[in-house]
Amino acid sequence: MTETFVTTTRPLPSSILHNGTEVRRQHTRAAARKLAGFLRRKIRRINRKATEVAQDMPQVQGGH
Repeated sequence: MTETFVTTTRPLPSSILHNGTEVRRQHTRAAARKLAGFLRRKIRRINRKATEVAQDMPQVQGGH
């Protein structure tokens, strides 16, 4: 399984930095899931708009 890491310019809170490795992993996994959900919703929204536009195209072209 390939792991991807998201880096930020903001420093991590000291509570995360001073916790154990497993806790940091949990925070990283949670952040990755949150990011994946955000991207999934974003892509779904874009696909819906593209589908609407594609469905409207033949009607516009057929009117000429």
